[in-house]
Amino acid sequence: MNVSEILEGLNANESRLLLALASKGKPTSPEEIFSAGAFDQLVEVMNAASWLNAKGLITLSETSYKCYALKKPLDAPLPERRALEYILNNDGKIEMADLSKAVDSSEVSIALGWLRKKNLASIDKSSGKTMIIVTEEGKSKTETDDEKVLRILSNGEAHESDLDSKAIAQLKSRQDLISERIVTDRILTLTDLGKEVVNSGLEVKEEVAQLTPELIQSGKWKDVAIRKYDVRTFAPAIYPGKKHPLSIIADEIRTIFTSMGFKEIDEQYVQPAFWNMDALFTPQDHPARELQDTFYLAHPQRAELDDPVVEKVAAIHENGGNTGSIGWGTKWSKEEAEKLLLRTHTTVNSIKYLSQHTEPPVKVFSLSKVFRKEAIDATHLPEFTQIEGIIMDEDANFDMLCGIIKEFYRRMGFTDIRFRPGYFPYVEPSLEVEVKFRGKWMELGGAGVFRPEVTEPFGIKHPVLAWGMGFERLAMLRWNLKDLRDLYISDIEMLRENPLI
Repeated sequence: MNVSEILEGLNANESRLLLALASKGKPTSPEEIFSAGAFDQLVEVMNAASWLNAKGLITLSETSYKCYALKKPLDAPLPERRALEYILNNDGKIEMADLSKAVDSSEVSIALGWLRKKNLASIDKSSGKTMIIVTEEGKSKTETDDEKVLRILSNGEAHESDLDSKAIAQLKSRQDLISERIVTDRILTLTDLGKEVVNSGLEVKEEVAQLTPELIQSGKWKDVAIRKYDVRTFAPAIYPGKKHPLSIIADEIRTIFTSMGFKEIDEQYVQPAFWNMDALFTPQDHPARELQDTFYLAHPQRAELDDPVVEKVAAIHENGGNTGSIGWGTKWSKEEAEKLLLRTHTTVNSIKYLSQHTEPPVKVFSLSKVFRKEAIDATHLPEFTQIEGIIMDEDANFDMLCGIIKEFYRRMGFTDIRFRPGYFPYVEPSLEVEVKFRGKWMELGGAGVFRPEVTEPFGIKHPVLAWGMGFERLAMLRWNLKDLRDLYISDIEMLRENPLI
């Protein structure tokens, strides 16, 4: 296309942008062009820039970076700093029970966890008491890296290059402290062809882009400049309606399970801790039960347990019951088991189903939501989906479990699958499943055989095989995504570009 043809195909906004950019004499941002007053809205600048970039008259470059700010002003130092100051004021050591004097009861476990993680204090039980003792680093470190970042942010938003990246990652893992904002700087630059067009007598001409009945009937069409169109230029793509990628892969998983003879099950999101934890032989002092890991309900707080199996589960926790196990050796609390929570895994579906179907054969699966109190980042969400399958059969064994898992993943499109030893509280033996993806081995899930401590209270006499994986992780591999949040944001471009098959 020659220069005269390009000139004829330019609309008024494209001409304005070329002339404004030429007058600057240097690469310029869209905001500066808009501020010059030639446009009514910034979107006009961006639309014109997009077309001119496609025509080769300008280049549009983008640079993105992150800025961080406090979500709200900090009215007090971090819990671990308040705890550290209290311990230092008490000769550098206190009993564990006294930590609640330094911070609120809801912050005790948080403060203790970060004191240990930052090596500001250690736990000592050699005296027969559980003592918290300040370390040498705790005595000398008046400000940690994350506290320095918080101090900087207290003065306002800051560029990522001015902040310690490890401290930022640490702060992002905590709840409601800092916010992240992605800023994109755009620069417009005239190309040689663009300069040639500007120097060829370019003028801004108001043109009519569409003939209306009024123009035709009144005859005014003879007196206006009608914009010419270049049929050779690119046209917007037309995208058909299609399912969301997550819906596509969910349908695929359900098809695989049902074709292998499984039935889908599900339970309520809200469950007593008994079914979510205790029935699965999770000790009542396990960290997973802490407030920072699990969402507990405030109203109602608990559900009364009157099932006869409760006493059997209590006995297994305390002394192993009739399983031959020694249990956890601690007093079991019914009050703890009655707490209501948002389920933290789909295994609660499996154990409740098994409690009502104690005779083989059983082949069921779950594909449903679970909830954990996670800080939102590229690999964590407080609400996500788990996939789980279980089999109870008279002849079920570990080899059968491995074979079923290999077949499932083979149908998902993975050809190289391997197992390695793993640990999960309610299965033994247990394993982790890895698949080879783009030349690298990646962990995709866990599996094992339910322990007798799990099955015995319900009168289950036959082996129960179980395996599970993260649904979103599978989807990220399928669509080569790096950020978990990309699966749930309203990104119309990702949906358009996602293949139908």
